Amino acid sequence: MPAQNTSELKEKIIGIFRMKGPRLPVHIAKETGMNILFSSAFLSELVDEKRIKVSNMKVGSSPLYFIPGQEFMLERFSEYLKSKEREAFILLKEKKFLKDSEQEPAIRVALRSLKDFAVPFKYPNESGDIYWRYFTVSISTFEIKKEPINEKPMISEEEISKPKKPLIQIREKTKTLEIFDKKTSVVSEPKAKTEKKIKEKTLKKKTTSKKSKQNDKFLEKIKDFLSKSAIEITSIEGLGKDEIVLKVKNNGEEQLLMAFNKKKITEKEIIKAAKKAAELNLKYSILSMSELPKKVSDLIYALKDIKTVEKVE
Repeated sequence: MPAQNTSELKEKIIGIFRMKGPRLPVHIAKETGMNILFSSAFLSELVDEKRIKVSNMKVGSSPLYFIPGQEFMLERFSEYLKSKEREAFILLKEKKFLKDSEQEPAIRVALRSLKDFAVPFKYPNESGDIYWRYFTVSISTFEIKKEPINEKPMISEEEISKPKKPLIQIREKTKTLEIFDKKTSVVSEPKAKTEKKIKEKTLKKKTTSKKSKQNDKFLEKIKDFLSKSAIEITSIEGLGKDEIVLKVKNNGEEQLLMAFNKKKITEKEIIKAAKKAAELNLKYSILSMSELPKKVSDLIYALKDIKTVEKVE
C-alpha cells in the first residue's frame, strides 16, 4: 500500500473516532472497508504513535479504541463489565469516593480491575488509607466527614466573673482527708485503663491494616496467575489470611479454586478443598505458593484411578 494511502487511511480512522467516539476493531474494519487484520494493524500503529488510546475493559475479547479526551465516553460500554465489576462501577459512580478498607473483598478486587473508571489515591494521614475516585470526579471535591468543632467557649464570661464558693466547704463535709484521697485514686484508675485501651486499639488497628495489605498482595498474585492462564474469576467465595476460595471459569467450565498462602500444604488442605467442592457440586483445583510435598503428591497419584475402597466383613 502506498505511503500516501496509509496516511490517508490513518486520518480517516481518526475522523471516525472524532465523529462516533470509542470503537472496536470490527467497527473500524467495516467503516473503512478493510479486513479485521488490517484494521487491527492500523489501530496498533496509531496507539504506538500516541494518537489514540486503548481501554483496559473489553467488549467480548477486544478492547475499545478512542482518541484522547473521549475517556468519559467509555461509560456507554459499562453494561459489558462483568457482574461484580459492574456492581463496583455503579457503587463508585453513585458515591464518587470509596474507602478501600470499608468495602467487601469482592468489591475491592473489582475496583482494582476498573482501571478505566476507578482512580486510586492515598489520603495523607497516619495510616495512609487508600481511597477510590470515580474518574470524572475532581479530587478537589474530596472531603472526609469530621465531627463539627464547637467553637463556643466552654465557660462563659459571666461564669468566670461569678465568685465561686471555696472548695474548703466541701472538704469540711467529708470530715476526713482519707475519703478525698480515696476518691482521687478511684478517678485516676479509669485514666490508666483508658490509656491501656487506647494503646490496645491502636495496636489492633495497625495489625488489621498489615493483615489487609498482605491479603491484597496474595489476592493480586493469584489474580495475575489466573489471568496469564486465561482463567476467569466469576466470584470470591472466601478471603482469609492464608487462603482464598474462588469460583472460576476454565475453558467455559465452572470450577472451585482454593489457593493457600502457606509454605507447604498437607492432606488437611486437600480434604478441605474436596469438601467445599462437594458442597457446591463442582470440580476443584488447588494453588499453592510452593511445591507439593512428595507424600501428598504420591497420595494424589495413588487415588487418581481408584474406583472404590470396601471393608471385608
